[in-house]
Amino acid sequence: MSNNNAAVVEIAQTASKFSSSIVLHSGTKYIDVKSILGLFTTLVGGKTYELHVHGPDADEAKKEMSEVFEKHGLTVTLVEE
Repeated sequence: MSNNNAAVVEIAQTASKFSSSIVLHSGTKYIDVKSILGLFTTLVGGKTYELHVHGPDADEAKKEMSEVFEKHGLTVTLVEE
């Protein structure tokens, strides 16, 4: 479980660098990725997540967020809207 803790903290810290809105969609939940508590209750391995990014630095945010999820073995799909 400690790996998951590291993933949660790093994902939230990375998201917090951006002014864009970064929202993780999993099943019926939408979680603000900048919320450590929201991530703790949602992130579990083996699931696929969708990432919705909107804002002025969205392109850079998408790139970095994808890398952090991948680093921790989490599958995430960037939703292009």
